[in-house]
Amino acid sequence: MSTYHPRFVSLLTRDTLALVLAGGRGSRLYELTDRRAKPAVFFGGKFRIIDFPLSNCVNSGIRKIGVITQYKAHSLIRHLVQGWSHFRTDLGEFMEVLPASQRIAANWYEGTADAIYQNLDIVEALHPKYVLVLSGDHVYKMDYGEMLAYHVEKGADMTVSCVGVSLEEAKGFGVMTVDDNHRVRAFDEKPANPQAMPGSDDTALASMGNYIFNTDFLFEQLRKDAANSASSHDFGKDIIPDIIAGHKVFAYPFRDPVTGNQPYWRDVGTLDAFWEANMELVAVNPELDLYDESWPILTYHRQLPSAKFVHQEPGREGKALGSVVSAGCVISGASVVNSLLFSNVKAHSWSTVRDSVLLPEVDIGRHCRINRAIIDRGCRLPEGTVIGEDPQADAERFRVTKKGVVLVTQEMLGQ
Repeated sequence: MSTYHPRFVSLLTRDTLALVLAGGRGSRLYELTDRRAKPAVFFGGKFRIIDFPLSNCVNSGIRKIGVITQYKAHSLIRHLVQGWSHFRTDLGEFMEVLPASQRIAANWYEGTADAIYQNLDIVEALHPKYVLVLSGDHVYKMDYGEMLAYHVEKGADMTVSCVGVSLEEAKGFGVMTVDDNHRVRAFDEKPANPQAMPGSDDTALASMGNYIFNTDFLFEQLRKDAANSASSHDFGKDIIPDIIAGHKVFAYPFRDPVTGNQPYWRDVGTLDAFWEANMELVAVNPELDLYDESWPILTYHRQLPSAKFVHQEPGREGKALGSVVSAGCVISGASVVNSLLFSNVKAHSWSTVRDSVLLPEVDIGRHCRINRAIIDRGCRLPEGTVIGEDPQADAERFRVTKKGVVLVTQEMLGQ
């Protein structure tokens, strides 16, 4: 339940421009991002990762959105054009793609802050009162209106959304040290010894990469940073540490508004994290509720026929147990167990798929056995392929993670 009056929040969201940073490569996903930027990676059966921050914007009432792209952006831009072009421009709504077009300097985006700086002319022309800067590569549901109201209530110059993580996990994040009023007193990027948050011995406040700025203050800081040749032009490494002492920077703890508990948030930045987050969705009651009609996750999805299961012979039954199966799939005499299948997957007779994530248009030949795998889009597994039973044999052809998950791509298959 919101603690702020809806009218107050709606006025704030109308006066806000959201800028989604979607240019990241996602190098820890290895070959899964050889063809696409991390925000364009598939997730959850029919979505892309970027659908989550964009859906959060729409559900929060923020309908002025710029998506800043850079690395291998073709599939991302195509998805945005196909799925996110429904805004009412006559009402001042829009979703615009902002590639690195070198309007200010003859270079690509050099950091998160520089990505915003190189688009300052566009932001200035829109005259927003607040700028919401969002990471485009995390999976979560969040009401940004609540964060905006918090920002205004605190009289903040900048507000950073934070999530509680274990002290061990915090070593991979930007960690906020805050006082009892949640004003940020120190910021450490990937610290060796993270400091626990107030009232806890084992949890730190990690930055989610989402920021709210008063627009004039943002302009001032970005121009100052751009003039500093020693800066890496990054919000976490440069902007935040530089402004903490002299300006009002607050941490916004991301919590469930009803229970006060920490809500779902995943950084699917490694192959193991990606596999685990997708596997969570096949549970009876997953923590991430994609069936929540009050907060729909929007996307582009082709018009496809319903999933189909054929053959009912002993040893040759088309079936799926404890799994998510998307539109266009045909399970033809194969067995799918505890797995997540994206659209247009074909699994042929006498094959088994267990504990695996199959991206769109994968074709599993006859007599295959697939276990604990991520199969990239368009892969065609020949008859009799076995994956996930012999780690040494898998490692000779594919990529095997520390936790034994096998990534298979078309290039690895010679396709």
